[in-house]
Amino acid sequence: MRLSSAVCRSLLGSLLLLLAQSAAAGKALSESTVQALLGGEAVLLMRHATAPGVGDPDRFKLGECGSQRNLSTQGRAQAERIGTALRSAGLGTLGVWTSPWCRCQDTARLLGLAAPQVVPALGSFFQGYTEESVQTAATMNLLTQAPAGPLLLVTHQVNITALTQGAVYPRSGELVAVLRKNPRTVLERWVVE
Repeated sequence: MRLSSAVCRSLLGSLLLLLAQSAAAGKALSESTVQALLGGEAVLLMRHATAPGVGDPDRFKLGECGSQRNLSTQGRAQAERIGTALRSAGLGTLGVWTSPWCRCQDTARLLGLAAPQVVPALGSFFQGYTEESVQTAATMNLLTQAPAGPLLLVTHQVNITALTQGAVYPRSGELVAVLRKNPRTVLERWVVE
């Protein structure tokens, strides 16, 4: 069977992306990315730590953690490791914004950085894609109006994918450094092992 050149390019692109993601796993952020974060030119987007499952249960209620998909024991340990890695990278002064979902708030607290600030625009729209453009615009507005200090946003895969205009589909616990004024510009991806 012969593959078309378009299919070959697509497969090659996917392979290169996987190799780049594997290479980033466990490595520290570059000094230039750390400086961009500390200077406020960039922000870190983080998908919440490991919470088994997909979406939320039918009985989901925002204010009730027992009705939501929550961090596993591994996810809690993962969040603590990520916090340690961020402090080791010189990013212990990051301000922290979090989705109102319990798995994000728990991740944000377990990082051991600044007290997390709940930001409704960072909430998941996985089960309500009609909210994608409204929430993404609200997040962009907050980013452009917020003081230019170091900032970490703990949110969901769908939010990060929307903010980066489809450039990133993050793993649980993955950190993505992007330009504050143009999150489509990904500076670096970081998976703490």
